[in-house]
Amino acid sequence: MKITNVSMSDLADILRIEKLGFNEQEAGTEEQYRDRIEKLHDTFLVAKIDDKVAGFVVGPVTKEPYVEDWMYEKTPNNLEKGGNQIIFTIAVDPQYQGQSIGSKLLDAVEDNAKKHQRETIALTSLEKNVPFYLKNGFVNIGMADSEHAGETWYNLVKKL
Repeated sequence: MKITNVSMSDLADILRIEKLGFNEQEAGTEEQYRDRIEKLHDTFLVAKIDDKVAGFVVGPVTKEPYVEDWMYEKTPNNLEKGGNQIIFTIAVDPQYQGQSIGSKLLDAVEDNAKKHQRETIALTSLEKNVPFYLKNGFVNIGMADSEHAGETWYNLVKKL
């Protein structure tokens, strides 16, 4: 497995994986992912096995400490130094799940965040996925102030 920065040629695989892992209200659109690839190239990572995208992680670096709903609609530009690494999405193709790809993607995000002196990594999660993030060193801060997809989300943070 190789983890690299995203390229526009990865878009079709990313959209396929997104649709497999999220319902229609939760999933990002092609337009949103094109924007994210363009604006967040430095913080959009893909895990590839045999040159096929097996998983990905994406999010901006912001001054805001938590994911905010508006960020999904208007992708913020990354701060160059400092700030907080936000994760919008981490997803692994179901055929590759159970191989620690998600954890390896989180490790790669953390390495990149430390290199650029970020303060935290933050994301929101559905309750069913919280144990995965706790296992990867995140702390559950509690219910998020989010109405995204009409779901109940939890803020998870990892201090760096």
